[in-house]
Amino acid sequence: MFPNAKGSELLAILATLDPASQAAGTATTGWISLAMHNGLLAVIQTGALGTGATVDAKVQQALDAVGTGAKDIAGKAISQIIKATGDNKQALINVKPEDLDTVAGFGFVRLAVTVGGAASLTAAQVLGVSPRMLPADASNQAAVAQII
Repeated sequence: MFPNAKGSELLAILATLDPASQAAGTATTGWISLAMHNGLLAVIQTGALGTGATVDAKVQQALDAVGTGAKDIAGKAISQIIKATGDNKQALINVKPEDLDTVAGFGFVRLAVTVGGAASLTAAQVLGVSPRMLPADASNQAAVAQII
């Protein structure tokens, strides 16, 4: 679509769950507005999972940036990743504005990653794709240190 554009001009890093040994429980990103992008891509990554561990991930929606009325988005959850086959894997969740309950005013999303059973290495990013205005990287979160 934009053959001369750099990848960093077409994608924005909107939120992350930085690489960590995540204890059993749920970690979430902050709430992200869909106003600047025509879609989002959540990237979930596992490293070495603890004995008997599981990893689940889903995208939730809310009315505003503080999470008012938060609820899951139907069909936007991964199949559970288990220790037996889940070390060093990735999963992707695509989200478009029409996936949200926009009729009721929902326009914000967040990613929730849940580790069950035992602490496990995880990381995740939420990328803004198909920006409404270029460059997309103008929407990068503050933690983006360099673009080369």
